[in-house]
Amino acid sequence: MIDIHSHILPGVDDGAQTVEDAINMARLAVEEGITKIIATPHHQNGKYFNKKQDIINRVTELNLLIQKENIPLEVLPGQETRIYGEMLEDLEKGDILPLNHSKYIFIELPSGHIPRYAEKLLFDIQLKGLTPLIVHPERNSEVIENPDKLLNLVKKGSLTQVTAGSITGHFGKKIQKFSLQLIESNLTHFISSDAHNISTRSFKMRDSISEIEKEFGSQAVYYFKENAELLLQGQTVYKQEPSQIKRKKFLGIF
Repeated sequence: MIDIHSHILPGVDDGAQTVEDAINMARLAVEEGITKIIATPHHQNGKYFNKKQDIINRVTELNLLIQKENIPLEVLPGQETRIYGEMLEDLEKGDILPLNHSKYIFIELPSGHIPRYAEKLLFDIQLKGLTPLIVHPERNSEVIENPDKLLNLVKKGSLTQVTAGSITGHFGKKIQKFSLQLIESNLTHFISSDAHNISTRSFKMRDSISEIEKEFGSQAVYYFKENAELLLQGQTVYKQEPSQIKRKKFLGIF
């Protein structure tokens, strides 16, 4: 299994704080069935700044440590960048790191809203030959209030990733049900852990896969696993036609 979103790099953000923490996360990832994991430290979120080359260097160091511990896990470079107006300029400067050097780039929205400039910026990113991948939209209050805004972004070429813990209920039943609605409406393309540690924010990948299989069948599980593989290879991922969330049904979860 591939996990495309994690905070396993030690000492760079609110994820693993020490090398020991990172090693413990690596061991737990393997127990979850994960063989490859993308380290995606926070960048430009107002508190943490992790530029491309710094991340690449730290990933190399962490892989050496993991190999010494004989843990069968490969860490790959990535970045979770909070959306901001100068993203394109910093991309050209070499500060922004697509996932595993692919054409896919993580975009984190603020938790409370979608910035007015988001649609244009996401379009401009695509003009550069990259594909924006919006992380955990199920935890954005404006998306929850008006899912059609996410539908609009997806129809215009953005992809999305839902957190495994959202599907298992870690963030509450409302977010759990909304996450399942996003899957049902083809409004998400990846499931990943967004793991920060082994206690309060662990992987939950295996449990989320079980939940998806129970709700949507084995084909849905295959869809998400295959997309993660395609992303790592830099190939075009599968996209199903997105649809509007049924408002009456959606409102019933709150």
